[in-house]
Amino acid sequence: MSDTSIDHLLPFLLRRNNVARYENGVVFIGDRRKYPFEKVFVRCPDVECVAHAIEIMVTQGGGPSLAAMYAMVMAARQVDGKAKSEARDYLQKARLRLVNTRPTNTALSLRLAKAMDVVDKAIANGDSIEESLLNWIEKSRDKMYKHYAIKGRLGADLIEDGDGILTMCFAETAFLLCVAMAKQDGKDIRVFTPETRPYLQGARLTAPSVHELGIPVQVIGDNMPAHILSQGKVQKYFTAADLVTLDGHVVNKIGTFQNAIAAHYHGVPYFVFAWGPDREKPDRASVVIEERDPAEMRSCRGAPTTAAEIDAYYPAFDITPPHLVAGVITEHGILSSYDLKRYFA
Repeated sequence: MSDTSIDHLLPFLLRRNNVARYENGVVFIGDRRKYPFEKVFVRCPDVECVAHAIEIMVTQGGGPSLAAMYAMVMAARQVDGKAKSEARDYLQKARLRLVNTRPTNTALSLRLAKAMDVVDKAIANGDSIEESLLNWIEKSRDKMYKHYAIKGRLGADLIEDGDGILTMCFAETAFLLCVAMAKQDGKDIRVFTPETRPYLQGARLTAPSVHELGIPVQVIGDNMPAHILSQGKVQKYFTAADLVTLDGHVVNKIGTFQNAIAAHYHGVPYFVFAWGPDREKPDRASVVIEERDPAEMRSCRGAPTTAAEIDAYYPAFDITPPHLVAGVITEHGILSSYDLKRYFA
């Protein structure tokens, strides 16, 4: 299945230009904070605006990588005509600012490292940095969607007719394609999505996207998965992964780990859609867990949920050990969490 033939299977949020796009020197980012109540975009005229948008959760999952890549294009336009060394220094500073917005999800860091390779080649050849980056992004994006289609197909083939599917947070394109393809295959399925506090990605992003595909979906509280698993309503647990270490630890939105424990206890397999293991992250000790402002835990969509003077704690991600993972779904196939080095073979 080609990357273009999957476009009709994608919900609004995941259509290419609705994630992030570059127009006339400006980056537009789909504002997932306001979805599904509003379909609006944040306009960013400079790198700092994009970085801030990523930090305040305008976008998440795969969105920050694409927004940051376009931010590099914008930066390239802004240094057009400058001396080579000055232009490169500016772009390197832009890269570091963008990388620091997501200390846990290393996909962004790795893609921006490749962007700098494109920058260096353009400078050496005397080519337009802006055009070189745009061409690279277009090819990279096509490749990403091709991989999404492969992973979606692999996931759909794991689903049986009548399955209940548990997910967590917003598992992005591969997961949505997975359930869309399962439906296309004639399988009767139902999705359960925890609401995902404090930003409610499960309730606001996953549930409307699944519903848009015509698949039954139920929003549940973050404290309900074990009970629903015990009722036999769930046969598969699927999530995305912000990072997978080389020894098979899965780093994803906080709450993923506790659901994996409950799924394992009830004999429900847990499958992870991964952009790929990271060579630079050999084990869980090498992972930096982003800890966000505790104030974010004292409210929900602007409404206070406790007294302002109460202390809080907000680690944004947790780590699921490999023995709880049935398989890591990659563009190279479904790999054992104990055999991820084969991904690079």
